[in-house]
Amino acid sequence: MVQAWYTEKSGDDPQWPHHGDPGCPVALEQLRGLGVLYWKLDADKYENDPELEKIRKERNYSWMDIITICKDKLPNYEEKIKMFYEEYSHLDDEIRYILDGSGYFDVRDKEDSYNQDFKF
Repeated sequence: MVQAWYTEKSGDDPQWPHHGDPGCPVALEQLRGLGVLYWKLDADKYENDPELEKIRKERNYSWMDIITICKDKLPNYEEKIKMFYEEYSHLDDEIRYILDGSGYFDVRDKEDSYNQDFKF
């Protein structure tokens, strides 16, 4: 399930969702307009998923890596997750295939405001 919303400015823990009060949802169509695409695929078939291969081929995605982000499996977890809370951008598109759990991503809108989160 994907949820998207405008965030409130806060100095609280960046791992929290930071919904405004009241919340201000963002439709998936708005995210598509920003170039953020979403597919629901079968996580059990990620290694040989024909639908994922089709997406990668159509969009010319060549790079792929697999990481496990949890305290039990990622050495120096607390230090390493800090990098995810610093703004950075990519020159190329990026796929995030979440096999288990959830994640938050911030996206700049067309006015270059960094105030949208979406959760997978």
